[in-house]
Amino acid sequence: MRSTGPVGRVARSLVAVTAAAAAWAVTATSLAASPAAAAPTDTAAPTDTAAPTDSTAPTDTAAPRPGDSCTGADLGTRHPYIKTTEVSPTITHFKGWYVTEGTTGQQTVSTDTTTVIAVSVGLNDTIETSFAVEALSNVKATVGLDVKLEYTSTSKESNSVTWNLTQPGYYGFYKGTKKVTGTYGSLNCNRAQQDDGSWSLAWTEGPGNGSFTTFTTLEEGAVRCQDSVPADSIMAKAQALLDCGSATATADHPAGAVAPAARQEQERPAPGAAPTGGTSVAVQPRATGPGASAALDCSAEAYKIAVPGKPLSWGAPLLADDGVRLRPSTIFSAHLDNWRLCDVTEQDGVLEASLWNWGNGGCATIAPENAATDRAVLMTASCAEDDLQRFYIYRDVPGSSKIGVQNKYTGSMMGYDRYADGEFIRQYSTGRQDGTGTFALTGV
Repeated sequence: MRSTGPVGRVARSLVAVTAAAAAWAVTATSLAASPAAAAPTDTAAPTDTAAPTDSTAPTDTAAPRPGDSCTGADLGTRHPYIKTTEVSPTITHFKGWYVTEGTTGQQTVSTDTTTVIAVSVGLNDTIETSFAVEALSNVKATVGLDVKLEYTSTSKESNSVTWNLTQPGYYGFYKGTKKVTGTYGSLNCNRAQQDDGSWSLAWTEGPGNGSFTTFTTLEEGAVRCQDSVPADSIMAKAQALLDCGSATATADHPAGAVAPAARQEQERPAPGAAPTGGTSVAVQPRATGPGASAALDCSAEAYKIAVPGKPLSWGAPLLADDGVRLRPSTIFSAHLDNWRLCDVTEQDGVLEASLWNWGNGGCATIAPENAATDRAVLMTASCAEDDLQRFYIYRDVPGSSKIGVQNKYTGSMMGYDRYADGEFIRQYSTGRQDGTGTFALTGV
């Protein structure tokens, strides 16, 4: 099926779906119909057991871990969790300085930059999304250090160091910090089958792994070769830069700056080097023009993506510059409220699909220029081979039609700000924590 043709032709071509798509349609119907052995999550739980997973009550505020239980209200959310951390004392500014008799006392020295540390989470160094902020907050709790939770860089710090020197000698004036790096994962709520054949909802690792960099408050000071300092401390790192056994360190010098030692030259960043720690999100342009549309293999079944228990559902726009909105489903909806799941795959219980709209023949997508923007509006466009048009679908246990929807490229969850006719469907980096990112996928 090629979705750039007229809507009528595209709709008729959907009748001839492939055997694979038809087979998947049978699986998809389990979203709304429970196997005989599975109890619907809407059923009230006995008083001596846990509440049903279909509950819309918010989950505990503690950071979830893989395998923790979740509820139907969590299907439209995700959370970062910290997998590894490493803390390393790092010198960011340094200057060798010689003090002679008569030049002791307070000295103010302009240091040279040795290392630039920039706060980043994944490829995004703006730290504007709730996912990035939550990830850094989890880092703070994990390592027990007061780390930076917003984008900043050590290059923004003043390089001036003022210190009171009481003895002559060869000094290293420095600024330094504890650099904290590591890796994180992304947790989504999804169905999981137990050993006894029953189903439950649990936090499972989904797409969105990456690395992070942050640092603590900068420290400054002055240190000599003969000073006794704690091992693996910021002061020890500064002392090592003095290259104490070198001719530079042992020779007599006039008062003031000393030519950099070999160790200092090694540590100095290359001229014009970009700050380390992250780069802006690079968005690949969507294919356009003749032949750009993908031939989709769609299920025969059409669905509404609705607010559970309420009449409003996803309605595709008629105009290209409009977005997907919450709309009532009526006889005048012209199939703009009907969606087909196309090119469906499943891995570890998570569905991946393109969302093709029956009414306008387009595929749901996030515009490339808005991919890195929290609360960007979900739109439709000509279908193409593009991860911005691919979505992960997280499902409640059999017997419930509740789902969460995540964009494959951005990692953000779909939701809405408030329940109202005409309200946009938007992407949220951690989803809507009040349960408004949970939808119901129901066959029509």
